[in-house]
Amino acid sequence: MSRAANHHRFEELRLEHPVFTYESYTVTIDENMIAIDFHFSMGSNHNFFPGLKIPKKGFFRPENLSVAALDVIAFNIGMIELVSYWKAACAPNVVIMPCRLNEAQIQWWKNVYYQGLGEFFYLNTISCSPHDFMKMTADSGKSLDRSIAALSDAVIVPVGGGKDSVVTLKLLSLAGLKVIPFILNPAAATLNTIEAAGYNRNDIVEMQRRIDPHLIELNSRGFLNGHTPFSAMLAFNCLLAASLCGCRNIALSNEASANESTIPGTTINHQYSKSYGFERDFRSYYKANINSSFNYFSFLRPLHELEIARIFSGFPEFFEVFRSCNAGSKTGIWCGNCPKCLFAAIILAPWLGRETIIKIFGKDILDDTNLKHHFDDLCGINPEKPFECVGTLEEVNVAMAMIVNQWNKPLPALAAYYASTDNFRLYENSEGKMITEFPNENNFLEPLFLNILLKATE
Repeated sequence: MSRAANHHRFEELRLEHPVFTYESYTVTIDENMIAIDFHFSMGSNHNFFPGLKIPKKGFFRPENLSVAALDVIAFNIGMIELVSYWKAACAPNVVIMPCRLNEAQIQWWKNVYYQGLGEFFYLNTISCSPHDFMKMTADSGKSLDRSIAALSDAVIVPVGGGKDSVVTLKLLSLAGLKVIPFILNPAAATLNTIEAAGYNRNDIVEMQRRIDPHLIELNSRGFLNGHTPFSAMLAFNCLLAASLCGCRNIALSNEASANESTIPGTTINHQYSKSYGFERDFRSYYKANINSSFNYFSFLRPLHELEIARIFSGFPEFFEVFRSCNAGSKTGIWCGNCPKCLFAAIILAPWLGRETIIKIFGKDILDDTNLKHHFDDLCGINPEKPFECVGTLEEVNVAMAMIVNQWNKPLPALAAYYASTDNFRLYENSEGKMITEFPNENNFLEPLFLNILLKATE
């Protein structure tokens, strides 16, 4: 379907499917597993039953399994899950049956949906406003109260298998803190990463997220599809992980560059739910509505990607196991052909050198002229950044200028091309910039964590 046809399809589907309902959720606990199951419907013909399973392991403490605490978190996980199913037809009316929400809560959720679907609306050429894209009602269910718990100072660290979560995991572990890795849908890269960090599978919180296959079927039939705010869903799952472990702290690995819009001059941001704005709003929401005891923050928020890459370069035990490639995530490889692979190579190259980059990616990726379009997107030579979790235009240009200035000649093809551009002339004297400074004071790091980060940047 062409982008131009998608808005017409959007209007058509909204007429055909005017109501989307969050029907119910259930929490089941037995000696081996905690299971959370959801039921969403879109009229009488389309029902969805996604869910989560969490195996019980050594980190579970029975006193943390409060039914009331699990109940409120489970309901809210359902609230963020539903957006993936709602977007198939973008029903104008959303009805929340299990629990009541007040007007402030409804507005909070609508903002998360609208901002988190910015890329979805843009790529599908859907025109709608924060006010008219949906009407939500939630006045017929039970009321849920927030809880307060006595939690330990241990730290939950979500691990995705990339360099950022490696840096958070290692720095906090080296500082002597009790760290519990958390993995959603474990894959080879994430399991290999925690093993390289010295953890075994019984040391981690592991969740299996189930997507209802009927959604995939609808996508194949021409219903709408696109990016949803995955990291917002991860945030709510982190609250569940912390609750089960009795941990107060949840340390994400989102950096300063996640705040940059993907489309210049707009608020459309592929990384919206990794941004400082989402982090701020999420902290306010869970403190008011779920549990005020948690401390959700991004440990790397003050840093640029270049500084994170420099720190990562000091952990060679992860070079062979870390992965940031979405295309190769299922098989645990670097595909070597996508913007994510190219960005990872560019940001690491000033610190690791050409030979190590070739060894990590299995090719001389900066010599691959087939990647020139992605390269131009990343550098800002083209007008739009890739819709991927990549760094800012400035970070990429500073890294490329460092490569051109530092590497032996002849340069790989993309670096030689970069040396001929106006971008290089603008950034050729920028070496050292964005490396030793803390560029972003908008963060929620308490002094303990800020001091650990400061020490790592000395």
